Amino acid sequence: MSARDHQERLMQVLIGPHVSEKSTAVAGDHNQIVFKVRTDATKADVRRAVELLFEVKVDRVSVVRMPSKVRRFGNRAGTRQGWKKAYVRLAPGQNIDFMGAE
Repeated sequence: MSARDHQERLMQVLIGPHVSEKSTAVAGDHNQIVFKVRTDATKADVRRAVELLFEVKVDRVSVVRMPSKVRRFGNRAGTRQGWKKAYVRLAPGQNIDFMGAE
């Protein structure tokens, strides 16, 4: 895999930020950002993708796989798709501003 292909793959690792009560709490208390990531992404992939896209220094990455859930739709049973999220702890003094406020 060439360097260009590798960089393009890293651009696709992060799907987007995951916003919830828990993610807001850890953002304020522990300087962590929670991202929804591809299911085949590794901790190293997530670290490199965040450092490449946001130009920050990452201290630690924790990855959690969220299992699929069985749900009923009327008379039929179906499943919601499973997904993966990553808790990214930023190095002290680093910050990611999603809103672009100056």
